[in-house]
Amino acid sequence: MPNETLHEKYIRDAVILSRNENFEACVSWQCPSNIALVKYWGKHGNQLPNNPSISLTLEKSRTETKVSVLTTKTGSEPTFTFLFEGHESPQFGKKVQDYLQELLPYLPFIAQLSFAIESRNTFPHSSGIASSASSMSALAACLLAIEQQIKGNYTSNIDLQKASFMARLGSGSAARSFFPYAAEWGFTAAINNSSDEIALPLGQTLHPVFKTFHDSILIIHGGVKSVSSRAGHALMETNPYAKQRYHEANLNTTNLLNVLQTGDLEAFIRITEAEAMQLHALMMVSEPSFILLQPNTLSAIAIIRNYRQRTAVPLCFTLDAGPNIHLLYPGQYREQVIEFLTNELLPLCHERQWIDDKVGMGSSTISDF
Repeated sequence: MPNETLHEKYIRDAVILSRNENFEACVSWQCPSNIALVKYWGKHGNQLPNNPSISLTLEKSRTETKVSVLTTKTGSEPTFTFLFEGHESPQFGKKVQDYLQELLPYLPFIAQLSFAIESRNTFPHSSGIASSASSMSALAACLLAIEQQIKGNYTSNIDLQKASFMARLGSGSAARSFFPYAAEWGFTAAINNSSDEIALPLGQTLHPVFKTFHDSILIIHGGVKSVSSRAGHALMETNPYAKQRYHEANLNTTNLLNVLQTGDLEAFIRITEAEAMQLHALMMVSEPSFILLQPNTLSAIAIIRNYRQRTAVPLCFTLDAGPNIHLLYPGQYREQVIEFLTNELLPLCHERQWIDDKVGMGSSTISDF
């Protein structure tokens, strides 16, 4: 329909089970996390971003989720059991409950079924990896696969645009986790059809060098961060630098989109590191202010910049909303960077922990859950 939003379209297309219909299903999907280059920080409405963002899709850091339909039922509320890595988790279970409630207008069959949901991560919690992005996207993928079965047209693929929309309702950054290599989320004049409602893939126009990129994640601090991302987003409403930040994010999005096509590594480093530092500067000037960086975070940044200057190896850092460092670099420099990381950076890491990851291909079905 003309001028119809995706919100309106997905409500119009919603399906329900026929009365007294028996239905069984068991589906499993994996979705990776992603690391933002242009940061999403500040939102409005129902998980809509105040500025566009760009991310690299990771390969090894992912959530694997299995959803089994136990029975059909009556009632208007979701019913499910939830296990995280084989154990009950009331904290995560509450997040799942809230997320399923958000999905009911689009996937009303959720209220007609009882589910068993099992989930596991390939990375440790509180490691600087956005577990909400991978977990909500994996769950969204499973539910859309079940919707396909209800419609009678199940395949091993799902509508990634719809998946991005649904995952966003659970975690904004989850909208970007489905796509190979890289994704953009949020309206920008630089991309036709860009939208605050969904992310778009960037893989087809990506310069080959970025398809080789590695992400070595340095676990500077192993504990839970003191301020949640949700609270941090809310503080942008009164941040005195919010307007200028959103202007900078739009400008950096336009410039980085060009860089990702041309392969300009010098510009990539400049924009990526500036975005990381801006994110944490915003935290420091919010009211109340907060600091998530640790002393060893700053020490590692200084060492990384010194190494780049003396070797000309094009590696750079970015930061999520926490103290841990994502070290980004092309695959051809991997051997050199791992030697540098081992000798100079691991002493700064919590129990010398780090995660070896790289860009990947996005979401997929799995058969070994």
